[in-house]
Amino acid sequence: MKTSISEGKHRIQWTAQNQLDDLDFADDLAFLSHANEQMQIKTASVATVSASVGLNIHKGKIKVLKYNTENSNSITLDGETMEDVESFTYLESIIDEQGGSDADVKARIVKARTAFLQLNKQHMQLKNCI
Repeated sequence: MKTSISEGKHRIQWTAQNQLDDLDFADDLAFLSHANEQMQIKTASVATVSASVGLNIHKGKIKVLKYNTENSNSITLDGETMEDVESFTYLESIIDEQGGSDADVKARIVKARTAFLQLNKQHMQLKNCI
C-alpha cells in the first residue's frame, strides 16, 4: 500500500492541523480522496503494485462511496466500472453518505439489545433450574 501511493500527496484534510491517509487493515483497504482523479489513480496504482507481487484484487468486492460530491464519474479498474454504494461496513463500522455516525450507532444499539435479550433468556432458564 505504501509503495502504491508514494508518488504523491493523496491525504485528505481531517482537521485544521491533521491530515488523514487511507485506512488499511490486513486485506481491507478504504481509500480516501477529495478528487475523483486521485481515487482513480490510487485504485489503479494499488492494483498494479498488488499484481507485481502476485496478488489479485477481487473487483466484485470494491465499493465506491461518494460523499458530498457532484462528480458522477465512475471509478474503473481494468475497464470495469466499480459499484457505487450509499453505505458500507468497514471493520464493523457503518460508513454512509451522510457522513455521520447515526447508522452505526443505531446498528450497535440493535446488536447490544439482541445480546442483552439472549443473556436475559439464559438467566431466566438458570433461575428456573435452581
